[in-house]
Amino acid sequence: MKHHKTTRADSGFSYSRPFFEELVDTALRHANKLGATDAAAEASEACGLSVSVRKGELENVERNRDKSLAVSVYVGQRRGNANTSDFSEAAIAQTVQAAYDIARFTAEDPMAGLPDEADIAPVSNLADELELFFPWSVTSEQAAEQAMSCEQAALATDKRITNSEGAAVSAQQSHFFSAHTHGFRGGYSSSRHAISVSPIASIGDDMQRDAWYSSMRDAGELASAQRVGRYAAERALSRLGARKISTRQCPVLFESPLAAGLLGAFVQAVSGGALYRKSSFLLDSMGKQVFPKHIDILEDPFVKRGKGSSPFDEEGVRVAPRSVVEGGRVKGYFLSSYTARKLGMRTTGNAGGSHNLVLSSRLTDPSDDLDAMLRKLGRGLFVTELMGQGVNYVTGDYSRGASGFWVENGRIAYPVHEITIAGNMKTMLKDIQAVGADRYNYGAKTVGSILIGKMKVAGS
Repeated sequence: MKHHKTTRADSGFSYSRPFFEELVDTALRHANKLGATDAAAEASEACGLSVSVRKGELENVERNRDKSLAVSVYVGQRRGNANTSDFSEAAIAQTVQAAYDIARFTAEDPMAGLPDEADIAPVSNLADELELFFPWSVTSEQAAEQAMSCEQAALATDKRITNSEGAAVSAQQSHFFSAHTHGFRGGYSSSRHAISVSPIASIGDDMQRDAWYSSMRDAGELASAQRVGRYAAERALSRLGARKISTRQCPVLFESPLAAGLLGAFVQAVSGGALYRKSSFLLDSMGKQVFPKHIDILEDPFVKRGKGSSPFDEEGVRVAPRSVVEGGRVKGYFLSSYTARKLGMRTTGNAGGSHNLVLSSRLTDPSDDLDAMLRKLGRGLFVTELMGQGVNYVTGDYSRGASGFWVENGRIAYPVHEITIAGNMKTMLKDIQAVGADRYNYGAKTVGSILIGKMKVAGS
């Protein structure tokens, strides 16, 4: 048996890559025997540890271990899916049979089918080069210790930090192998580790909570427990004495983690599912000006250690760095092979979502930190928290509960809460005045704070 990286006993997995390859090949052989036109199978395993503490006491230790074999079978243009967590020969045969039976009796879909062979990613070692896997052999004691010191750091920041909703440390890893009858074979291991805390600040009757976290593929790159704790506490403290404000129109600065949400709304609106269902406020936006001329959005699946990095998409389709928005114009959608067929286009390798997006402005200066962005805001609202769902993707209407700070003369004047901000996504995207150099990475999205020229801010 060939020696693979993931067969190392110290990597914390129960199953090796060769074992998964054998499972998948058995499933595909079986589908072929039944008379399937095409088939795909994926074997995967995930395991990890999550530990939470509250007020210096251990609250919860959870170990998770999940495994699955998922099978898709095609009979012409009909598709059936089934999965099992039992890896015995009999269970594999049953699962393939179940998928085949579903396919036989389901309605035909002219767009169903595996990705075209021309789009399949070649077999490569690219996953190793992307450095996606850093097992963290942390014990539950060590994880609890880290979580406690994070909470402790928050409580020690200031005597007005009077309580805590707890802190948590999680170490997660998974691996898979997938193959289908259009020539794809591939799989890799990946990891995600995190530390988080939610302190409560209070003075008299006024109580405010906030939270912060750090999340990385490599635990060695996590922000220190002390830093996360202190910063979360500072955030909670800054909200004390929050006021309500009267209804007005004014510019709004979205803090960088929230700005990632605006980028997410754009991605959603130019994704295949929303486009072919005609449930998007950005229908037919290809080549059109959706942002101001100074805005660019790049997608790069090959960022080392990136949270959205992968050598291929969920269907085994090749991926590549590309420009999604250039000079404010939409250059590319986010499509899987199915949604691409629905739209009469070609897949963009985004089955399973986007890969490391960066939104940037050509006007941003390296010195445009948060203070500089507050100066650009001048008089208006700096938003640090949003509540509720409040985005209608069909019309673009946007209305969300918010809290943050009122800014006068480019400086924070006082915290505000219990307000609603409203606008329309179409107008908001066009009205982006500036993007900060205070870049923040939120999952597969990286963006600085975003200044929008005008929104309706409704007080209570």
